[in-house]
Amino acid sequence: LGEETEIIEGEVVEIQIDRPATGTGTKVGKLTLKTTEMETIYDLGAKMIEALSKEKVQAGDVITIDKATGKISKLGRSFTRARDYDAMGAQTKFVQCPDGELQKRREVVHTVSLHEIDVINSRTQGFLALFSGDTGEIKPEVREQINAKVAEWREEGKAEVIPGVLFIDEVHMLDIESFSFLNRALESDMAPVLIMATNRGITRYLSTPGQNHSLTHLGTPKSVVVTLFGEKETQKVLRIGCEEEDVEMTEDAYAVLTRIGLETSLRYAIQLITAASLVARKRKGAEVGVEDIKRVYSLFLDESRSTQYMREYQEAFLFNELQGESMETP
Repeated sequence: LGEETEIIEGEVVEIQIDRPATGTGTKVGKLTLKTTEMETIYDLGAKMIEALSKEKVQAGDVITIDKATGKISKLGRSFTRARDYDAMGAQTKFVQCPDGELQKRREVVHTVSLHEIDVINSRTQGFLALFSGDTGEIKPEVREQINAKVAEWREEGKAEVIPGVLFIDEVHMLDIESFSFLNRALESDMAPVLIMATNRGITRYLSTPGQNHSLTHLGTPKSVVVTLFGEKETQKVLRIGCEEEDVEMTEDAYAVLTRIGLETSLRYAIQLITAASLVARKRKGAEVGVEDIKRVYSLFLDESRSTQYMREYQEAFLFNELQGESMETP
């Protein structure tokens, strides 16, 4: 949300605070602000004096004062005071003395979520519900009113909607009702970007008894459009993984690892990066080569090779169930 507000911006020249001799009573004072073109003296009340003391404002600071709320913000220290022999920390920020007039109009941007707006307008205690955590259920009528108001703000140029990101891992655990809700929610103009992840192949998900629903190879319903990663996309993801792990890899090794990711799974290929880096470090190599990828590929099995291994040697295991025989319970 953006709105224009009037502010007073300038460099503090002098602060005078008159305290009562008896020690009781209201404090009064004067504040002198200047820019490169003008200088003005303002009378201070008790609240403004308290705000200045809270921000530890002193002569030489560049400040802004919001005329509507009285909020004081310290922008930094003026460059004209950079040569003063004052005790300054390394975090002291120096800024230029403002130019132009002291009173200016500036656009202020407030970042709020639609959920916060819904909570403020749906509960009797208003914004206090955000701190108590008792948000309750948002009524559809309230949400429709908020959506209409936000759409009006967008047309007037007062607000800009930035979609968020919703990440759902292990998406194969959702049932048919959950997917139906997600499909309906994604039709909204204010819906977030939805990213779903799973390590399952073709599997079945929970549905109403008597119905037969299946998931595609990425674990999503067939009604959801799925975009597969090709060779370029897979190699790009692997390069990002190498950058995150600080692993240097040759182009031939990238090609071999990309082919492994396409034939097995992208998650398996990413997990081979760290193992191949350790093998290359053991042989004191500067980069991960093809021989390192082949070494870890032979040591760590993917899902298909592991399943094939279990089927070949199932008779040698202690617990197995052969075709035509049933397990005997002792």
